[in-house]
Amino acid sequence: MTDSNRGTAFRALHQKGNPFILANAWDIGSAKMLAALGAEAIATSSAAHAFTLGRPDMGHVTRDEALAHAQDLVAAVNVPVSGDFENGFGDDPDTCAETVKLAYEAGLAGISIEDTALPDAKPYARDKAIERIRAASAAARALPGDFVLVARADGVMNGQYNLSEAMARLKGYEDAGADCLYIPLPGTIEDQAAICATTDLPVNALAAGPFTQHSRADFAKAGVARISLGSALARATHRVIFDAAHGMFEDGDFSLLGKSISGDKIDALL
Repeated sequence: MTDSNRGTAFRALHQKGNPFILANAWDIGSAKMLAALGAEAIATSSAAHAFTLGRPDMGHVTRDEALAHAQDLVAAVNVPVSGDFENGFGDDPDTCAETVKLAYEAGLAGISIEDTALPDAKPYARDKAIERIRAASAAARALPGDFVLVARADGVMNGQYNLSEAMARLKGYEDAGADCLYIPLPGTIEDQAAICATTDLPVNALAAGPFTQHSRADFAKAGVARISLGSALARATHRVIFDAAHGMFEDGDFSLLGKSISGDKIDALL
């Protein structure tokens, strides 16, 4: 996918009430499999990428590492790729702006920036969080091609502030020029619908935790434009490793390995 159409194609997928699934991959193989299986767009996952490096989530991957990882995924698939770029890899608004430029140069169609002052879970003050998005948005608009900037309010998921505060932050992000808004795991699907009703911008929802009990149709009814997976799919694979390892090392039981798909199927998808 060329520089001239990746952002435009990605933006066109964002339709309120008709959500596409943004499939978060963690390496070249998972990205190629997901694209071959029908993903219209791929995203990185900061947590899933950290797991592949043997590190915990939240602020343990550098910007250079994230950019190199993103370039690998961009080169592997012919669909738009978005970056889960944590807090923009720095506290300062100018750092967020620089991250946008570097992400575009890496071939990404967009990125998300959250309001968490990593590596702590504490959020930036609202005014600073909005200023960071304003700087990132200005950088995105100055790029030679289209680029979708997602502004995240992570404090509800992290137990740092309530939904009312998150909604106030989204309003500030919208005014600051964000293209898409995102409150991960806001509580209920009704809360998700309330978020979507407050803005004309596309809203991302996270299919993780209790929200995995809702279908795409439920998200569509709530007005969601995009459903991302975060690290949920990567953690599902780790669940298989965890369960299989317990069976093997504790009981000498290899039966879970018999439920794997054939190498031929994987080869065909790759």
